[in-house]
Amino acid sequence: MDRERTHDIVILGAGLAGLRAAVEISRRLGDKVDIGIVSKVQLMRAHSVCAEGGTAAVLRTDLGDSTELHAWDTVKGADFLADQDVVRRFVEQAPIEIRQLEHWGIPWTRTDDGYIEQRPFGGHSYPRATLAADKTGFFEMQTLYDQLQRYATFSRYDELFVTDILVNDHAFAGLAGLDMTSGDTIVIRGKALLIASGGAGTLFGFTTYSQTVTGDGLAMAYRAGLPLEDMEFLQFHPTGLVPSGILMTEACRGEGGYLRNNKGERFMEQYAPKLMELAPRDMVSRAEQEEILAGRGFKTADGQDYLELDLTHLGAERINSRLPLIREVTIKFLGLDPIEQPIPIRPVAHYSMGGIETDIDGRTRFGNIWAAGEAACVSLHGANRLGSNSTAECLVWGAIAGGEIARELAAMAEAAPVPAGQLAAAEERVGAILAREGDENLYELRRELRTTMDSNVGVFRNGPDLASALAKVREIRSRTAAAPVADKSRVYNSNLVHALELENLLDLAEVMVSGALAREESRGAHARRDFATRDDEKWLKHTLAFHDIDGPCFEYKPVGIDMWLPVERKY
Repeated sequence: MDRERTHDIVILGAGLAGLRAAVEISRRLGDKVDIGIVSKVQLMRAHSVCAEGGTAAVLRTDLGDSTELHAWDTVKGADFLADQDVVRRFVEQAPIEIRQLEHWGIPWTRTDDGYIEQRPFGGHSYPRATLAADKTGFFEMQTLYDQLQRYATFSRYDELFVTDILVNDHAFAGLAGLDMTSGDTIVIRGKALLIASGGAGTLFGFTTYSQTVTGDGLAMAYRAGLPLEDMEFLQFHPTGLVPSGILMTEACRGEGGYLRNNKGERFMEQYAPKLMELAPRDMVSRAEQEEILAGRGFKTADGQDYLELDLTHLGAERINSRLPLIREVTIKFLGLDPIEQPIPIRPVAHYSMGGIETDIDGRTRFGNIWAAGEAACVSLHGANRLGSNSTAECLVWGAIAGGEIARELAAMAEAAPVPAGQLAAAEERVGAILAREGDENLYELRRELRTTMDSNVGVFRNGPDLASALAKVREIRSRTAAAPVADKSRVYNSNLVHALELENLLDLAEVMVSGALAREESRGAHARRDFATRDDEKWLKHTLAFHDIDGPCFEYKPVGIDMWLPVERKY
């Protein structure tokens, strides 16, 4: 071990949830707290900056919106797998977070009469997606980072790739990781840990995620003994730019954009006649896939399927003022101006509804470990997340978890000692990966994994495809032992990092595919051709995956239903 650092609180991940928690802890405790913020990238390069369209909150009760309506929209959108006490807390806290960011100086877009602007989003029965043009996540991150500079409470660990969460008797003891800038092994100890490291969308090849989002926190928590909840529910966003997968925000449709097939038809009229393009994402993505399978899509020169997102009728002024990033991206990546031409899109892997199991305060089963944001499953989104609820969740549970940690810190025991055997095992694992020999190619294995997930675990699923995917995931895992790391250095060894990331992705792929194979129904984003209907009698329950040497072990727990009983979803 080259270096060790100790803090009161360690935050793993520096996106919206992590920064919001750091600000909340600092606000409450001031100079009485010492926080370590750990990020695998530079602090402001977290994927949260890519959130575009808006943050959901009830602001205009005077015009007919209400927290009850937002709660119902969320529960219905979740296909009734959301815990309803969690949903109520969320909708009550979200407006507080919007006004707090306003107080801290975020440049919310304004109406002509000075109100904070909100726009329609899919599955919401009122326009409540609060926006800062189409760069909402970027401005939220900038605002939180700006606030954090007021405090001398934190130390930054940028470009630190964490390999293991070290636990002592079911309590957090430390993080073990590689300092990319020096090659040193680092151990960061603390009284409490908040995991806010994001989701696992780069399991798929066609994805909106930054390539750095590889589910590291989820996989490490899983291996450390914490269960992952509802991982079979992976959201496919309806509008990923073809061929790159870059997110074409739902705000495009919220501003009035149309989805068209190769006949020029607004095909959503056949699937969701009331909400049309603003139906929930799972429904729109399935509708798009049906259109493509029926031969009503387009083909790129190299044979990729797509449909069209048409903004041309919105006009230059609206696109330039409300969707400037979308225009910039399509011009830069395709040479296409959306003022003049439709945008090629298709469903794209976008968001993990599942994550590390937590209670309503963000606490895990290990008493001094919390989780927040996309890394957590507080059971807000159920089987399908509504657009603009994710950034709101990051803010709400970043504040809640941060507040809970701050409240309990004084009573916490000193940082638990790091078990020598665990640390040695962590270092040996990295050494073994560096020492691997053989003819397999690490990057070809990663491509095979992503191709398998794209082909077999996509918008539509079935038992044989899922079983084939599971066998392939396990085959790829066995082949990694013969996939050498060509770069044997330690300083900025991205080759080693990619090998470690692949280990994490394989763990999560096994959990996701196994859970999807076990869940013999269709609910939300999990749509099986061989079990085409929702089965509340057998499957109105949450999946819990526990780590075992032979693969995940599954248990189930009930959904928190105390207000609305499940009904058929119609839009």
